[in-house]
Amino acid sequence: MKHSIYLIFIILCFTTSIKPYDGDTLYYKGNYTVIIDSIVIKGNEQTEDYIILRELTVGVGDTLNPKVAEYNRERIYSLDIFNFVHLRPFEINKENFLLIDVEESWYIYPLPFITLKDRDWDKISYGIGVLIKNFRGRNETLRGKLALGFDPSLNFSYSNPNLAHNLDLFANFEIGFNSVSNRSETAEELAGGEFTQEFYFGKLTFGKRFGLFHWFGITASYNYIETPFYIEGINASDSRIDRTVVLGAGYNFDSRDLIQFPTDGMFAFISYDLKGMGINGINYRVGYLDFREYRKVIGPLSAKWRFAVRHTSGDVPYYDYSYLGFNTRIRGHWTNQMEGNDLFFGSLEFDYYLVKDYRLDLYWIPLLPKSLLSYRVGLAAELFVDTGTTRYIGEPLTLKQFNTGYGVGMYFLMLPYFVFRLDLAFDEKGNSQWIFDLGTSF
Repeated sequence: MKHSIYLIFIILCFTTSIKPYDGDTLYYKGNYTVIIDSIVIKGNEQTEDYIILRELTVGVGDTLNPKVAEYNRERIYSLDIFNFVHLRPFEINKENFLLIDVEESWYIYPLPFITLKDRDWDKISYGIGVLIKNFRGRNETLRGKLALGFDPSLNFSYSNPNLAHNLDLFANFEIGFNSVSNRSETAEELAGGEFTQEFYFGKLTFGKRFGLFHWFGITASYNYIETPFYIEGINASDSRIDRTVVLGAGYNFDSRDLIQFPTDGMFAFISYDLKGMGINGINYRVGYLDFREYRKVIGPLSAKWRFAVRHTSGDVPYYDYSYLGFNTRIRGHWTNQMEGNDLFFGSLEFDYYLVKDYRLDLYWIPLLPKSLLSYRVGLAAELFVDTGTTRYIGEPLTLKQFNTGYGVGMYFLMLPYFVFRLDLAFDEKGNSQWIFDLGTSF
């Protein structure tokens, strides 16, 4: 009899929209605490069950409450392959079920694009890209992109976060070409003007995931960098062409709830790369540390802070110096550029959800698949302070070297596809600037 009841329940899960009702079935809501006896997944037509189950902090025999359910819901959503995720605890015949109800997002995108290189509206890149997400239902990603405009490029990458899920192994592969405009003012002075360098590269990362939150990987790559001329410092070798062998290692800790817009958890990344190792006369090192913490304060208010350091040593070419004013920017000094061997950056931000988890369906649009017409919409206000500086080896580090900015802004979320932000920022002298940017600040 018990097995018949379980079967009826599972059939209902996969064929109906379940709602609370009286009788033998109890739908938990409010402030509940239950012990999970079984887990059922619904809606994953392509995604393998273990891809979802791997992200849970609870399992059969564990205690579930609304706070734990919300955190695990956001962890599943962070896989970036679902439009919506719901966790619904039920009781049938004194057995507690956890129903994980998902709606898969569209998985193949042969679409034109426009992007901002270095988050700069004067550096617009456009082209066409093909993205295949959740390849084979294992959250693999195939990506190919042809970019024209500023700094043309052609790239292909493959990412497999579950190379062997029983062993928790992962692998990433990338190959491509980039035409890169010089960033260094010092190099521009040496060259007597602006110039570009041609980068050809191949990179392979292999690693293992430990538990829920820890990743460790090793990287091997080869870079072929061609400059129109030879000048010491602009080139890493004794030739206008640098052929650089790179070996590196990295560790990543990530306990964030919703990666697309975190409000709880921590993120830490540390890496160290040996570049050249004396081969072809190239020998320098690059270390990087990025730490972020997110905490819910009260209700829809959350706080987050970030500290990042990049350190280079050895005979570092200008194209591998540490820079502010490109990918890493200080709001209030958005267009100010700084360079050096080392980079220091910090940020503090308070976010307040005005609209959270609003579902927007545009199913009335003809021809397009429904999985491409459903969005998780959010709106949040922000209050922030950024600071940062660079320095050369041997220079002292003082507070007066830091550029600092502060301001307010708004986040607009249409998940899982994109986030954009509008900020009003000020520098130390009260000078203001409007910033429109894609993605979260961190």
